[in-house]
Amino acid sequence: MTALSQPRVTSGSFRNWLLHDLHQTQALHQGPHAIPRAHEKKHSWWQVMCLTGVDLFSSLGYAPAIAAVAAGVLSPLATVLLVIVMLFGALPVYRRVSVESHSGSGSIAMLERLLSRWGGKFFVLALIGFAATDFVITMTLSAADAAAHLIANPLVPGWLQGQNVGVTLFLLALLGAVFLRGFREAIGVAVVLVGLYLSLNAVLVVVTLGEVFSHPIQVSDWWKAAVTSQGNPLLMLAVALLVFPKLALGMSGFETGVAVMPQIRGDASDTEENPAGRIRGTKRLLTGAAVIMSSFLLTTSFTTVILIPQQDFQPGGPADGRALALQAHEYLGVGFGTVYDLSTIAILWFAGASAMAGLLNLVPRYLPRYGMAPQWTKAMRPLVLVFTGIGFLVTLVFSANVDAQGGAYATGVLVLMTSAAVAVTLSARSRRQRRAAVGFGVIAVAFVYTTLTNMVERPEGLEIAAIFIGAIVVISLVSRAKRSFELHATSIQFDERAREFLESPDGQPLHVIAHEPVRLSGEAYRKKLESIRESSHLAPGENVVFLEVFLDDSSDFETALEVHGIMRHGHRVLEVHGPVIPNTIASVLLHIRDVSGLMPHVYFRWTEGNPVRNLLRFIFFGEGEIAPVTREVLRQAVPEITERPWVHVG
Repeated sequence: MTALSQPRVTSGSFRNWLLHDLHQTQALHQGPHAIPRAHEKKHSWWQVMCLTGVDLFSSLGYAPAIAAVAAGVLSPLATVLLVIVMLFGALPVYRRVSVESHSGSGSIAMLERLLSRWGGKFFVLALIGFAATDFVITMTLSAADAAAHLIANPLVPGWLQGQNVGVTLFLLALLGAVFLRGFREAIGVAVVLVGLYLSLNAVLVVVTLGEVFSHPIQVSDWWKAAVTSQGNPLLMLAVALLVFPKLALGMSGFETGVAVMPQIRGDASDTEENPAGRIRGTKRLLTGAAVIMSSFLLTTSFTTVILIPQQDFQPGGPADGRALALQAHEYLGVGFGTVYDLSTIAILWFAGASAMAGLLNLVPRYLPRYGMAPQWTKAMRPLVLVFTGIGFLVTLVFSANVDAQGGAYATGVLVLMTSAAVAVTLSARSRRQRRAAVGFGVIAVAFVYTTLTNMVERPEGLEIAAIFIGAIVVISLVSRAKRSFELHATSIQFDERAREFLESPDGQPLHVIAHEPVRLSGEAYRKKLESIRESSHLAPGENVVFLEVFLDDSSDFETALEVHGIMRHGHRVLEVHGPVIPNTIASVLLHIRDVSGLMPHVYFRWTEGNPVRNLLRFIFFGEGEIAPVTREVLRQAVPEITERPWVHVG
């Protein structure tokens, strides 16, 4: 049985091209975040780290400049605090996430398991909104910074000067075009890009550190300026605490680190329930990436603030969004600087590709399963067009300004990290691991403070996230209402006794009586059978079975059904658990039709109460007007009336 109705496509049409991968398994879209199929090659943890690195390490292209603008001469001290939070906050949290969410779904899946029903669904939708903010701003900010590096290179023609918006839009359009054509993730590309980029940065750090320490007077002048600006070290620390949330974009990539877990090659003894080797490799990935990034953040924040005048970091200045590139040109020449620019542009572009792939796998993984997105959102190309258009809009709103997008980027990153810290805290508490719960709770409080501080000081991130969340919620509710009459079952399994009930030696169709499982006495079954025989003229001796649907979480949409056959008070009963009663009944009836080859009849009583109220009860609580809704679900699933089970109401 086809559990979900699918859009019809005409061969050779534009619609067919657009929806070509609609029937693929969810979360298998191409890109770094995709879950590889069983036959595909897995990779060593350090190679997969490069996929995380295109997101994490690429932020070196703009992080030092943003830190200098946010904290001024105190940016090294603020960066030290950032590194402490990264190594002793984010890293332990995501190492725990890798253990408890090893399928690549990350912290959002952990919270989805911990928070059920509609409240949990709406919470997950809000997190998806923040995640979308993170990924979209990653695309637009990376493209804007890549454009800045390109335009500022001395070998680039002068007519490109001031064309940051146009160049950024071109890079986003190129990114969308690549995914429309079909982007296949290549870890080899990531390894080359990250290896080259980190090597160039290592050379640059060594040279600039040598320049700093060969002129100790510059270090002395910087320290004097730092102390003079605040008066004493305690005030310096207080100011650093206040401004370091603005630097949070330097911690991006941890959620990506657990998202790419399925790409890691584990041990031969690994199982899907306990992939110990994959988890161990992921922990190494997270630790290695955090240590490498921390080292570069500390050294580059120190060298840039000492060697580059503060006014050069301001918007329009030569170090705006490209402090390290400016040093590469100044201290290692135009040739090295140009190679550095090209490597920066390449890794920033690939970071945008990673973000696009993240979006393409995040949306199909949750929204269609909730019934909160149209079926076409399982296809890649329509989503590529949507997200590319959103990227264009964000770029135009922010005029391709890297600094202006930093707040929105930091908001998305911090909210995801906060949700991860809360998830592992709740998980440790539920497992009665008191020390872990207290430790992760402290980290969660620190992230809550950081997130709230960033939102207050730079509300544009929250505003953008609110727009995403509002759009997602509205679209989700409209989609859920429109898809309410679809079949929800992804699969149906009848146990042996239930299959026996379907057998009809004399070729008579099965007569199914819908029965509420709240009245389970022998008298209740007897009265129900007599009532149906009287109202529907059901003859004695007919092949009769009762069908009882036990209502589970009504906020669920796609679900696998298991039907059990039991004898109760001498009556044959089919029991099934489902999120929505009418849709579950319709799925069971169609399965009976397909298995037995005979058209079943189903019998209902009319539901009392206001029809509008019953409709709302159906949409939000899975019950309500059972008989007519079951008939409508069957009508939409089976357009041909002669192939549709008979519905009797009396």
